[in-house]
Amino acid sequence: MDARPAVSLNTAFGAYADHDPSPHHWTGGDSTYSVPTPAGELWVFSDTFLGTVKPDGSRPPTVGDGGTTPFLNNSFVLWSGRGPRTVTGRDRAGQPTSPMTGSDHASWYWARAGIPDGHGVSVVYARYTRTGSGPLDIAWRGNALARFRAGAYSRPDSVTPLPSSTRTAWGAWLEPQGRYTYIYGTERTPEGRSHVRLARVAGHDLRRPWQYWTTRGVWSGREADAGRLAGPGGPLFTSDELSVVRHGSWYALVTQRADVPFSAETQIAWSRSPGGPFTKPRTVYTAPEAGPKGTYHNANVIAYNPHEHPELERGRRDIVLSYNVNSLAPADVIHRAGIYRPRFLRLTLSPY
Repeated sequence: MDARPAVSLNTAFGAYADHDPSPHHWTGGDSTYSVPTPAGELWVFSDTFLGTVKPDGSRPPTVGDGGTTPFLNNSFVLWSGRGPRTVTGRDRAGQPTSPMTGSDHASWYWARAGIPDGHGVSVVYARYTRTGSGPLDIAWRGNALARFRAGAYSRPDSVTPLPSSTRTAWGAWLEPQGRYTYIYGTERTPEGRSHVRLARVAGHDLRRPWQYWTTRGVWSGREADAGRLAGPGGPLFTSDELSVVRHGSWYALVTQRADVPFSAETQIAWSRSPGGPFTKPRTVYTAPEAGPKGTYHNANVIAYNPHEHPELERGRRDIVLSYNVNSLAPADVIHRAGIYRPRFLRLTLSPY
């Protein structure tokens, strides 16, 4: 399997982040899901820096730290034939806000996957709260579906609670196939890796009744029956975000290596069906940015949460992936804005 950086995508996002003159444009974000729309590619981000990047490659401190850089928990970039445009909400003072917000100021929403739904775009969001002062001291609290009308992405047209009783963060991936949309969810373990569960709905409206794939190999209408998907000889472990996309008669599951904390490895596992069992994940790429020997020579820099962008692919053997880069030391992404933005890969598949 041949893996190489997708230079055109990396260059386009870097140029937009560093050189766009508008004062509230996107300068970095993570999650990096994408949804095709008639107007262009809608990029779906979680934590997002807006503002401008200085000539020296740094950004001003965030508004919360007394600076001028807006920081949001979710945003969009709509990339049309005319180029990219950042989409956010606005507060009463005209300042940017996250498109998906809650009434509880102690919690926030991070984006999961989205799909076209016939009327616009549906995006799954996970609600989180803080449990301590550390950068990883957070806890998941529930799932919600936000539906956005075509071309109107600054605020959802409707918000619907989604199943949340099994502590599964649904929407890690959405895969429309045939009569159904398959909904993948992740359940985080104390060790920092995730189990995977699978649900489905008929059609593309995620507000319709869900069915859950069980360990007995049948579908159930009860979320409590949702079983953990299997790998070779046991449970399948993945990163919190992933993708499962059909390529011919196989399904490719893209994940970060899960048995090594903060691994820089992107892996792929295969299955003949959307519910597995999956083969052992195999490393296809190691992010060069991460770790003390990475391009930033910084032990705090990490790569995480890769997934696929099938609408950008050229054929059955072509895969386009993104992964996120960040630092465990928040000051790093202020001093070097270029750390915190997605990286893109293009893979050519070998025979399965």
